[in-house]
Amino acid sequence: RGVHWNVVGPAFYSLHKMTEEQYEDLNEAIDDMAERIRAIGFQAPTGLSEMIENSVVKDQTKLLPANDMVKELVEDHDHVSRLLREGVAEAEAADDVKTADLLTERLGVHEEAAWMLRATIS
Repeated sequence: RGVHWNVVGPAFYSLHKMTEEQYEDLNEAIDDMAERIRAIGFQAPTGLSEMIENSVVKDQTKLLPANDMVKELVEDHDHVSRLLREGVAEAEAADDVKTADLLTERLGVHEEAAWMLRATIS
C-alpha cells in the first residue's frame, strides 16, 4: 500500500486507483491461498513476519520517485509470476488440478497488473 499512499505526480490519480484495486485483490487472494493451503493439509502462514520471510517481494523501506515505485511493482509482479508458474507445474505434477487452477488464475492477474504498470511508465 506504500505506493498507493505515497505516489505523487501527473499519474497520481491513475496509480492511486490502480494500486488500490491491486491491494484489494491481493487481500482476497491471500485468503483464497491460505484456505487452499489448509484444504490440502498444510498450515497456512501464521503472521506477517512469516509471510515477509517467505516472500519473493522485498519490503520497501524508503520512499521512491513515482516511476521507480512503478518499476519496483512491475519487478514484484514479474517475480510472483515466475513463482506461480513453478507452482502450477508442481501442482500439475502432483495431479492437484484445483491448486493448479488457482495458481493459473493468479498468474493471469499478476501478468495483467505488470502489463498495466509498464504501460503507465512507457
